Amino acid sequence: MTDQADTLRSELRARLPDRLPPRLGVAVSGGGDSVALLHLLHDITQTEQTRLFAATVNHGLRPEAAAEADQVAELATRLGIAHETLLWQGWDGAGNLQDQARQARYRLLTDWARRNDIPAIALGHTADDQAETVLMRLGRAAGVSGLSGMPDARDQNGVTLLRPMLGITRQDLRDYLSGLGEGWIEDPSNHDQKFDRIKAREALTGLGALGISAQSLARVAENLAQAREALARYTQESARKCATVDGGDVYIDRNSFGLLPMEIQRRLVVGIIAWIAGQGYPPRGTAVDQAATAVREGQTLTLAGCLLIPHKDKMWFCRELNAVATETAAPQEVWDDRWVLTGPRAAGAEIRALGQAGLPQVPEWRALGKPRQALLSSPAVWSGQNLLAAPLADYSNGWSVDFAPHRAEFYSSLLSH
Repeated sequence: MTDQADTLRSELRARLPDRLPPRLGVAVSGGGDSVALLHLLHDITQTEQTRLFAATVNHGLRPEAAAEADQVAELATRLGIAHETLLWQGWDGAGNLQDQARQARYRLLTDWARRNDIPAIALGHTADDQAETVLMRLGRAAGVSGLSGMPDARDQNGVTLLRPMLGITRQDLRDYLSGLGEGWIEDPSNHDQKFDRIKAREALTGLGALGISAQSLARVAENLAQAREALARYTQESARKCATVDGGDVYIDRNSFGLLPMEIQRRLVVGIIAWIAGQGYPPRGTAVDQAATAVREGQTLTLAGCLLIPHKDKMWFCRELNAVATETAAPQEVWDDRWVLTGPRAAGAEIRALGQAGLPQVPEWRALGKPRQALLSSPAVWSGQNLLAAPLADYSNGWSVDFAPHRAEFYSSLLSH
């Protein structure tokens, strides 16, 4: 048991940053993978200057969820780890349940981390999860990025998400917990054949005769991840030559764009959209191909909350007005998850999109040389129906606008999406 535990700790530590942050979060559902992660990280952080914090997301979808979260809280208390249960509320029943729950889970976890000054969260994904992801993406005819699976680390909402167990199998973790005499919770949805991931899990069990296992597919993903990194760096170099940031928008030279390899064109489109609209699941391949074609041919297009606008020999990427039309925030609060506006005290001031009503109130906006639609979605300061300021439209009136601290600079963001 000692040798197995040492091996698991060594494998896990090798995938973590060389220097752990002073405060590290860990997401614990109560399942075998995350419970093992909690124990292993507890052991590792005993000899490092790092304090561990745990969080459990209760999606409220099963009556047992609250009691399961309490079990995790009891385990964390036993290990001397601070724990918080995060409750998902407000789902209206629209959209794909699994996708909505996944997005909510990451949003709740990253909000919790930022609230508690925790720069990174460890997640319990295993080699089996990676293999299942690769199989599902094979079914969707994914390219290099898709088949490289889940990355060891990525940024989301200003928090680094770490997956240090992608080289460890689910069975090894359960054997480790059994050796500790530690139990875990089995989620009944892990056997529900209506979910694609469970179908992939079942399919994987029948591929052993071909030498295809969770570990071999996880290694394939790692190999492709190296190719993905090389392509990302090529994309970044290409962006520096043909893409320009203007406020919160990006415009690219269409002629230079057309000379890039198709794969780099697609990656640049995805990277720009992710920077403007926020990190999330990227548009499907067909939609990205349509966007690349629109850039080359100078066609207007709406995609994933962004608007592509041809303007002379340039293509502008900007926020779509409909995506922010109902967004509001107080001064000094984050608006559209990327802007913070500060300025003189004004009664009833709030941040809203400049919009159709605001643009006519901005003197000389045409002198900026930007497409009209790009300015409509920019942040502005309002008091009722009175426009007080629109800093990105060169109408500041003492107000300034800055990117939210968690938003990366554009060119560096191309290495992280």
